[in-house]
Amino acid sequence: MHLSIVIPLLNEQESLPELHNWIVKVMTNHNFSYEILFIDDGSTDASWQTIEQLSKENNNVKGIRFLKNYGKSQALHAGFAKAQGDVIITMDADLQDSPDEIPELYQLITTENFDLISGWKKKRYDSVIFKNIPSKLFNWAARKTSGVKLNDFNCGLKAYKNEVIKNIEVSGEMHRYIPVLAKNAGYSKIGEKVVIHQARKYGNSKFGINRFINGFLDLITIWFLSKFGKRPMHLFGLLGSIMFVIGFCLALYLGIDKIFLNKAGRLITNRPQFYIALTSMILGTQLFLAGFLGEIILRTKNNEERYKISKTIE
Repeated sequence: MHLSIVIPLLNEQESLPELHNWIVKVMTNHNFSYEILFIDDGSTDASWQTIEQLSKENNNVKGIRFLKNYGKSQALHAGFAKAQGDVIITMDADLQDSPDEIPELYQLITTENFDLISGWKKKRYDSVIFKNIPSKLFNWAARKTSGVKLNDFNCGLKAYKNEVIKNIEVSGEMHRYIPVLAKNAGYSKIGEKVVIHQARKYGNSKFGINRFINGFLDLITIWFLSKFGKRPMHLFGLLGSIMFVIGFCLALYLGIDKIFLNKAGRLITNRPQFYIALTSMILGTQLFLAGFLGEIILRTKNNEERYKISKTIE
């Protein structure tokens, strides 16, 4: 199969028929074998009924319905697990991503051997204050932190080799950082393509200020995981050891000073250096134990179920 098109969605019933017909037209014109995977992330409208109807009309349409809203990352995780195509395309269901971009994305993966191609919405039709400016700040921080030189990390329109999506773990709200996850997994040939961004035709944007804040928090998380996710003791153990040694040396100095050098001086407990030394040793011990416990958890953790599926369409 040439293509798997994975489409996470939440309350997009109005756009689904038009999006489906547009995709089918592109697939037919280019003689692609394909599947369309709609991932209903707990919609409260008639999105799932629309998907069921589309699947009756087109055997290439498949669906997964979550029991409730778990988030875009979980939807992509479920879609990636089910996808069978040689190239996987992800796109949003709101018609702001154009299916006409798919053939060129497919060619970049298959003929130029890219591992991942990310769309770049160079010209946007979103709110300047609430989406464009925060997006530019977010992308700048992501480039500086991750080392992946993309202009638009959060674009929903992306193309992947099948092996890439099968070897990365998308969890939490890490869908913004899939290129970084791919790089950390060893897939370094990551490219970018300018894509058409269209104004929203139906419904309302699901973007809120909380997503902007969460994006930066996730950026810190993914930086830490990429550096120390497999070896937490290298960070916490190092910092803990340094703080403990500093505190111990200071306490040793205070003891030598009191016993041998200044016997008639103030009590050790009346000197602020004593509390600095004590605090340093306590914090150092705690950091060391945090690293040690992190290593134990890393070696014993089991993969937990992160979402529940109520229905599927094969």
